[in-house]
Amino acid sequence: MRPLTPPAPVPRPPAPAGSAGRAPAGHEDCGPRCWRDLQDARDPLDARASREGARFHVLFVCTANICRSPLAERLTRSALGPCPAVRVSSAGTHARPGMEMDRRAGGTLTRLGGDPAGFASCLLTPALVAGADLVLTATGRHRAQAVALHLAAATRTFTIAEFGALARAVTPERILCHADPVRRARVLVEEARALRGLVRVGEPDIADPYGGSWLAYRRAGRTITRSLAAPLRLLTPPPDA
Repeated sequence: MRPLTPPAPVPRPPAPAGSAGRAPAGHEDCGPRCWRDLQDARDPLDARASREGARFHVLFVCTANICRSPLAERLTRSALGPCPAVRVSSAGTHARPGMEMDRRAGGTLTRLGGDPAGFASCLLTPALVAGADLVLTATGRHRAQAVALHLAAATRTFTIAEFGALARAVTPERILCHADPVRRARVLVEEARALRGLVRVGEPDIADPYGGSWLAYRRAGRTITRSLAAPLRLLTPPPDA
């Protein structure tokens, strides 16, 4: 009788660069996706920068992606101007893809200096959250929903109002000393993350104006504009800064 031949061992996925072939304790059998999420959780900005190059992606999130998040997206695009290195988009947790902006939201955006032309709604997905360097949500509930789709994004996901308050509290020189807009954006996220829990935010949620009066839309627009003012000042310094 021939001896039984033991089965060949199942090859494990290769360890990521810099790991010296050793997995962290408790993650010896993890696959490449887990490796990537572990790296993001430790230092998401540096990990993402090494994987994605010089671009920086800002993602705004609300419910249907026809009122609050498109307002924020288009106002940010208008403020940044032509800046290929920084991408700005938006999505909704319960969006129907391909919808135009709500009519009153579009009118509010126009009054604030933005342009609603060509907008189409988009459904929030795990890939969108994972691919964003900064996720800004209309409410705390949206923040929780976004993070649930990609846990490693927790350290780079804020409500719009929260990020505005944190940006007002950072030391401007730490941001403005960088000429590269992508580096400014990354440092701003790092500084905001360090201040989280140390700065009074006030009301963290932007109320949904959908189906409400023009006043409700204007109030949402003003709140978004006020919240984004400090971050956008830091990301678009004057030429002599």
